[in-house]
Amino acid sequence: MSYPTPDSAHPPVPAPPQHSLGLRIIAIYKAVKTVGLILIAIFAFHLNKTQNFEHLVRWLEHLSLTDSNSLRWELVNALETMGPSKFVAIGIVALAYAAIFATEGTGLWLRKHWAEWFTVIATGSLIPIELYETVHKFNWLKLGALVANVAIVIYLVRIAMQPRPPKAAAPESAA
Repeated sequence: MSYPTPDSAHPPVPAPPQHSLGLRIIAIYKAVKTVGLILIAIFAFHLNKTQNFEHLVRWLEHLSLTDSNSLRWELVNALETMGPSKFVAIGIVALAYAAIFATEGTGLWLRKHWAEWFTVIATGSLIPIELYETVHKFNWLKLGALVANVAIVIYLVRIAMQPRPPKAAAPESAA
């Protein structure tokens, strides 16, 4: 059995650039969004039951909040307009987005090249909607999410465009 020896015909392949910290931070951000959406889905599925929905509406009606009284009544009216059956759709959509975010986060955590592009496409496709929402119904949370997502897309495009070393070929078996 012979072992390969280094020679000048096959120079060493440089290690890929390390962007572990940035990818890990984005993966954690995606994980937090995933958990939040799963909680929203659980809450939405819970509100599908008529008695739970009516209990929430009654609780909101009797809640004494002086600073946000009009907001509370807008929420009560919106909930009553939607009715409990709409919450199944909200739960399903929340779970679908949670699955996308979980896929992005897991792939980025594992430093998979496909995850970089998947996240660029998924996150970038929502930026026009986030921009519209931020401009027409401004609040600081929306602006923060928009800025974070634009920064994520720019960062991941820069990483994904960097050249990758070729994958090592499978070792030849000695006969």
